[in-house]
Amino acid sequence: MAASPGRRRRWEREQARLKAGVVEEDTEEWQKDPHFTGLHRVGGVDLSYIKGDESRACASLVVLSYPALEVLYQDCRMVAVSAPYVAGFLAFREVPVLVEAVQRLQQEEPQLQPQVLLVDGNGLLHPRGFGTACHLGVLTDLPCIGVAKNLLQVDGLVRDELHREQIRSLQRSGEAFPLTGTSGKVLGMVLRSYNNSSKPLYVSVGHRVSLDTAVRLVRACCRFRIPEPIRQADIRSREYLRKQPCAPVEVLEASPDSSKKEAELED
Repeated sequence: MAASPGRRRRWEREQARLKAGVVEEDTEEWQKDPHFTGLHRVGGVDLSYIKGDESRACASLVVLSYPALEVLYQDCRMVAVSAPYVAGFLAFREVPVLVEAVQRLQQEEPQLQPQVLLVDGNGLLHPRGFGTACHLGVLTDLPCIGVAKNLLQVDGLVRDELHREQIRSLQRSGEAFPLTGTSGKVLGMVLRSYNNSSKPLYVSVGHRVSLDTAVRLVRACCRFRIPEPIRQADIRSREYLRKQPCAPVEVLEASPDSSKKEAELED
């Protein structure tokens, strides 16, 4: 299922309209504290698909305590996904059901609303500077951070030998370097999140958070390579799918252009 040129143009206009609402700086007192004093709830979202069925997915929203990172809330349910997957426009496929999950939480358990959401995807690191984390952040008005496992090659950023050499220079957990495009804009940070994994994370601003704060918080939420809110959302969505009647064993990640291995959840 492909998107027509007309639909793409509408999506581009919508992205440009919503992008005007993105706030690229800290707006909360807890963000400005070195120890995130005042932060108590961190959310994570994920969608998982059954292989061979791109029209249905399990949407997962979890809320974890901070700093203990214990699950306080989870919402996993099957959803219909009507928009086609188009590179650069993933948000139009997935954000509507994630917004609904956030709204259900706000209505049913308002005291558990997350103070920040970690999104499995990109924020400002995007061809038009408005990835899924920005889209979800603007529509929910929650602070959002994009956390991707692979480099999105935009604005002159490439996964070349220089990039790989910079990654190898990250020796310890918490070390990072900026992703500066040919435009001169810093689009995100490459973070080594876990000592036992040489694979980095690509962190970018979604909404209502600065890049420095985003990197510090992602690192603080990592027990393994993947930050715990996203990791738990992924684990729970996959488990939910496996329990569906006649579900195939193989479960895919949200976006068809990137493969997620079970080992990535632990490494």
